[in-house]
Amino acid sequence: MDLLFLCIKIFFVRIIDVSLGTFRTMQMVKGKAFISAFIAFFEILVWFLVVKEAINTESNSIFIALSYAGGYATGTYLGMYISDKYIKELLSIQIITDKYEELNKALRENDFATTSLEIISNESSKKRYMMFLSLNSFSYPKFNKILKEVDPKAFMVINESKYTRNGYYMNQSK
Repeated sequence: MDLLFLCIKIFFVRIIDVSLGTFRTMQMVKGKAFISAFIAFFEILVWFLVVKEAINTESNSIFIALSYAGGYATGTYLGMYISDKYIKELLSIQIITDKYEELNKALRENDFATTSLEIISNESSKKRYMMFLSLNSFSYPKFNKILKEVDPKAFMVINESKYTRNGYYMNQSK
């Protein structure tokens, strides 16, 4: 019974530790040094306590290692899930479409701003346009739904932007 309790404890504490580490890493990438350092303190404290207990046990059971690894994997997944829900990313999107008028109208009706260029395509004599948008990741599902409805065959490239300056952004209160 002591081994079962130890394995459960290690599993859940590793989830906490690794989730904190994943979240801290995402904050570091965003340049948030103070938050990252604050999280790092608790992350390493939790890690130290669980490793100390896992190593200092008299049991040589493989279940301790499996609990440790399982907690690590689950913590990685949970940390990424939390980061996706909490951290707002700025996305730069480029779309190539031959349904420019319909798509531009639909996006603007939903408060998305676009900048567009007419482009030359080797595949077709049709007019095609490249549209540029910047939006936050929380707005992406709404944007993607509109794009799929108007032009499901549009070519799209999405990049995460670190900074932007000037421009127009969707009204976040809607």
